[in-house]
Amino acid sequence: MQTIVFASQKGGSGKTTLAAHMAVQASEAGIGPVAMIDTDPQGSLHGWWQMREAAMPTLIRSNANDIAEDLEHLRSQGHRLVIVDTQPAVTEAISEIVQYADLVVIPCRPSPHDLRAVGATVDIVERWQKHMVFVVNSATRRARITSEAAVALSQHGTVAPATLHHRVDFAASMIDGRTVMETGPDGKSATEISVLWAYIEARMERINQIPMPYETARLVSDANSSFGSRNQPQPPTPIGLQTDNQSLQASGGLRRPVQSGVRFGRRLASDNG
Repeated sequence: MQTIVFASQKGGSGKTTLAAHMAVQASEAGIGPVAMIDTDPQGSLHGWWQMREAAMPTLIRSNANDIAEDLEHLRSQGHRLVIVDTQPAVTEAISEIVQYADLVVIPCRPSPHDLRAVGATVDIVERWQKHMVFVVNSATRRARITSEAAVALSQHGTVAPATLHHRVDFAASMIDGRTVMETGPDGKSATEISVLWAYIEARMERINQIPMPYETARLVSDANSSFGSRNQPQPPTPIGLQTDNQSLQASGGLRRPVQSGVRFGRRLASDNG
């Protein structure tokens, strides 16, 4: 079973919308069974799932204390992929969740404020030595800042080659528990989601072939949670970068080396006075 964690310090990055779309796209691609875990106390992903008529993907609510046992339960049920949504914050709870990720996806809108906020999330990922990928989300087509954001992010990690552009259909599809692939399967948004998932799927396949330089995190054995009910009650490490050209070519992402000590936000702060 593989686990993808969606994490972002800043609210409004589109993290929950992206997590829902990736889960549905993975199911439609035949990856299943696919499950989602909503660890955000606000429960936005859970609320979307409550409105959803389709049976898949399944969803449970969890938290940092219970997620180890919940993941083990999903594994025992035969799930092949779990997508975890987290709250928009940088806390020890987020760190506890990230430790179980095979891949951490960090959505980022192309704005100076969003770019500055990414650094704290990257610190957590680096602390656990996890694979990560940035996704430029809610971008304006042909806007200079979109390409500048991708370049800025590439100084600190791999940027997915698929950019998601701002369109009303993303929000509209989420109202009744659907996705753009279901409301407009031939539209541009659905195509972007398909391309992004194809990249993430290929990235996950490659990750499985790379031995990680850390021990498997321990499981929490005293957790307790419920599964499957739509109406269940709510229950600084410096940024580093590996510069492997072969890895870059295989992943298809945008990656550039970064000088020691460079941090998110400093250059942008000086550029903007």
